[in-house]
Amino acid sequence: MRNADNILRHELIGLECVVVKAANTSSAGIRGKIVDETMKTVIIGAEKKIVEKKGTVFRVKLSKETVDVNGNFIIARPEDRIKKKIRKW
Repeated sequence: MRNADNILRHELIGLECVVVKAANTSSAGIRGKIVDETMKTVIIGAEKKIVEKKGTVFRVKLSKETVDVNGNFIIARPEDRIKKKIRKW
């Protein structure tokens, strides 16, 4: 089950998301469901807005809580990130 402690090791596709802070200021404020993820980007919403992971903070809504995820910690291919050991963040 996804929670704040293990969100970095789980699949993000399908979660509601808001870009809280971004290195590219035009990306800040984008909201919607995560529809795809690549090694360096996250694709959000039906409009398929592409947001770079590096330098971005995503606010992800889980079932009972919201979690701020630093994009620098999730820079990897999704299938590799799930296997990777991540120190306490």
